[in-house]
Amino acid sequence: MTTVTDLLIVGGGINGAGIARDARGRGLSVVLCEQGDLAGYTSSASTKLIHGGLRYLEYYEFRLVREALFERERLLEAAPHIIWPLRFILPHEKGIRPAWFVRLGLFLYDHLAPRKRLPGTETIHLTRHPAGKALKPGFDTAFVYSDCWVEDSRMVALNALDAAERGADIRVRTKLVSARRDGGSWVATLQNVETGETTEIQAKVIVNAGGPFVADVLNAKLGLNTQKSVRLVKGSHIVVPKLFETEQAFILQNTDKRIVFAIPYQGKFTLVGTTDIPVEAVPDKKVTISDDEIQYLCNVVNHHFQRAVTPADVVWTYSGVRPLFDDGSINASAVTRDYVFDLDRPDGQAPVLSIFGGKITTFRKLAEHALDELKPFFPAMKPAWTETAKLPGGDMPDADFDRFLAGVKARWPFLPDPLAHRLSRAYGTRVEELLGAAKSMADLGEDFGAGLTAAEVDYLVRREWARTAEDILWRRSKLGLHVPAGAPARIDAYLDQRKATTVAAQ
Repeated sequence: MTTVTDLLIVGGGINGAGIARDARGRGLSVVLCEQGDLAGYTSSASTKLIHGGLRYLEYYEFRLVREALFERERLLEAAPHIIWPLRFILPHEKGIRPAWFVRLGLFLYDHLAPRKRLPGTETIHLTRHPAGKALKPGFDTAFVYSDCWVEDSRMVALNALDAAERGADIRVRTKLVSARRDGGSWVATLQNVETGETTEIQAKVIVNAGGPFVADVLNAKLGLNTQKSVRLVKGSHIVVPKLFETEQAFILQNTDKRIVFAIPYQGKFTLVGTTDIPVEAVPDKKVTISDDEIQYLCNVVNHHFQRAVTPADVVWTYSGVRPLFDDGSINASAVTRDYVFDLDRPDGQAPVLSIFGGKITTFRKLAEHALDELKPFFPAMKPAWTETAKLPGGDMPDADFDRFLAGVKARWPFLPDPLAHRLSRAYGTRVEELLGAAKSMADLGEDFGAGLTAAEVDYLVRREWARTAEDILWRRSKLGLHVPAGAPARIDAYLDQRKATTVAAQ
């Protein structure tokens, strides 16, 4: 049986999920296929910031920075559970960038777009400020500015959830095998990678949101070629034991003119990244950090902080390949983070819209612009709507997370404070469905460690397409660093049993 749809979206990262959500809200039918898990590649390997991109000003990316700064405020309102303000300390180091140059950049950063909830830049004296205790001698002055933290892979899941609740057909572990033009439509073959089952989709438009695989989709799956090309840049991060006691993050200037973030992470750790390493092709297997990258990030840390780290101190690493539009820059750090669309429609045949580049902060605007590109093919499309819309779980009064958290603690007083906080952050108002009428921790079922219960696992399978322990621990809950050693095997066994029970019931 052939499924007929307006859009077939290839790729379940932030761009694909964002476009699916926007498109359903405008009245288009949508099928989204993702060969792995949602956010399974680049979108879960970010530095986890909603930010304007301070360093992009150095490359005159004013339009991108302004758009990102507008989006920072909008997303903070739309998802106050998974996004929150974070202050960044930028120690000034003589000989890298002049102080006047940094001040000018921060002035622009504060004024390119209005700020409603985030404070502006201030100058601190590190010899008198608590943050200075973490740094080596020689750093006297620092600038402090605002951006936001985001749970990146949860942002993807929430966009997909919103799209699905509006009627989108979200298919994970489903790859595009091939597609061909047939008059005014595409006829595509999808395959479930777990069962091998194939299905046929007839779509008016294909949206190629394949991220680092965008060129592969065009060439190998659709049999097309494009003059636009993607520049693949690997970004890697390390997680080490906590380097400093302040709640603020640090943004560190390196002698190669790159910047590296050091960010408080999950209470016990510091997240350090990222690198920018050109790569020629996307690896068949999951991309990993190199020894040189680990040493590079350790060197940056050791240049700035009193507490030294070595590769042996690294407790976790992750890497992703960012699909940047190739603008001809020699330096990988200078390649534009802006997004570019390539619309292919020869002789009035069925179109394919390919997405090159982009960043997590601007996904909503990218989706809006992508659908604007497709308006000629869908004249009855409804107008843009996401600018003021909440993401699932974000509909708390006045976007006041602290007030919402207090309500959760009052409603379910048996929850330990850390668990109440984590669940409120992860699910926002959707925590109601997860906790329901529970009166005790026992009502939430088996505890797999770190407060991850069967009730939460069931919710993630039922509502957020989780299929494996890896999905749950490293992308949905981010508890991978906290559960005991045997937890992944126990979770996978529970999932297998749950699946077998479901199949038997059918």
